[in-house]
Amino acid sequence: MKRVHLIGIGGSGLSAIARVLIESGYSVSGSDRILSPMAKSLQEIGAQVFIGHQSEYVRGADLVIVSSAIPDDNVEVLEARANGIPVLKRADFLGQLMAGHLGIAIAGTHGKTTTTAMIAWVLSALGQDPTFIIGGISKNLGTNARAGKGKTFVIEADEYDRMFLGLQMQIAVVTNVEYDHPDCYPTAQSYRQAFLEFTKKLPVEGLLLACVNEPGAALLLHESAGGGKYTMGYGISMPSARPTLSADVRWAYQASNLEQNQRGGFTFDAVCHPNPRNKVSKSTRHKPKTIQISLQVPGEHNVRNALAALAVAHWLGLSLDKAAQALYEFTGTGRRFEVIGEVAGISIVDDYAHHPTEIQTTIQAARMYYPGRQLWVVWQPHTYSRTRMYFNEFISAFKSADHVLVTEVYPAREPLNHDFSARQIVQAMNHPDAHFVPGLAQATTFLLERLRSGDVLLVLSAGDADQISANVLSAFKERNNVDARF
Repeated sequence: MKRVHLIGIGGSGLSAIARVLIESGYSVSGSDRILSPMAKSLQEIGAQVFIGHQSEYVRGADLVIVSSAIPDDNVEVLEARANGIPVLKRADFLGQLMAGHLGIAIAGTHGKTTTTAMIAWVLSALGQDPTFIIGGISKNLGTNARAGKGKTFVIEADEYDRMFLGLQMQIAVVTNVEYDHPDCYPTAQSYRQAFLEFTKKLPVEGLLLACVNEPGAALLLHESAGGGKYTMGYGISMPSARPTLSADVRWAYQASNLEQNQRGGFTFDAVCHPNPRNKVSKSTRHKPKTIQISLQVPGEHNVRNALAALAVAHWLGLSLDKAAQALYEFTGTGRRFEVIGEVAGISIVDDYAHHPTEIQTTIQAARMYYPGRQLWVVWQPHTYSRTRMYFNEFISAFKSADHVLVTEVYPAREPLNHDFSARQIVQAMNHPDAHFVPGLAQATTFLLERLRSGDVLLVLSAGDADQISANVLSAFKERNNVDARF
């Protein structure tokens, strides 16, 4: 196989695969409807990127990989199949790409991008030179993917379209399991079943790490126990709500004594119990090691994410002290509580949150990171199916925000639905200052007229509403004739 063509190359999933392929020596081409920043960065390292879709783009390719958003009647897909060129989805290809590596797959409804980035950074900082694929840009590593020379392959295990069922792994991390993607999973049970199938792909003596603070993940630990796997829990120690675990599950990594630090994150003690596979003397078998971790990424959810990263490093036999130092240096990922600038006394933050649980968690983190300041939250709903399914939860998700601005639904892979509007959610909200402003340009104008020095603007979007924050930042810079502070 010499040339691989990717249809939808500009998206987060396929752009990462393309980068690993290029760095591994393959010739890579691809197509997409626009030249996204990720596609442009691939051009700069040698990819041939076509704008739009034409049958001739696939000619000469040895393999075609398609995004989940690409329909079967795409002209390039039809041309490839007519000429006997294999056409694979990510799930069909990624397992092949991981072959020969020690696979570390991070799954979960929320938090998997940040946790994957943490693990990739810790292993890189500790000299392991991992191959990695992340669903966002790691600030520390400056990219969403890399073909390393080490034995480990760290990958974000996306459950959409059941992609994660094609992975080859020896370590699986599950941050949480909470029903999502109703366009792909018709019921909560079908969603949970997919996660259970994911854990069953672990080999004998493989490791399943899951967060015991999350009911769905804790239940998955119990359901997955046995079969020669190691099942280990991690989480924040809460004596008043200590989870009950079966004999087959060890709560091996615990965070306690949480205190918010001056960098905006938490400092805490991490208790790490010995690995059960290690041969140790009876006198040391049950002696845990406690190490202090200090983070600069905000929120208690990142304490749990950091525990997962520490657990992976510990399981691989790496230095806990050096892993703690790497976590101290971790600065986050793009569009995950990303402070994009501060101008005229206004702080502007982008976040990818699009599920009601994620929204509440992110708003809580913003409250802790910016205490006492007026918080403006802009939300662009993502897909009609999710927005309608969690209608009641979205209504109450913004109660901790001072001001709420809701744009129209970003349909993503779904067709336009003229029978539903995000206006209905705003009308149902019991909030003192909630507004429906459908267009992104309208929303930008609305904010420019109302934001004041000392305010915080938090834009929540898995679509294209990050242009609101960029445009607000640019307008205030121009208005005040100053450079924004990053």
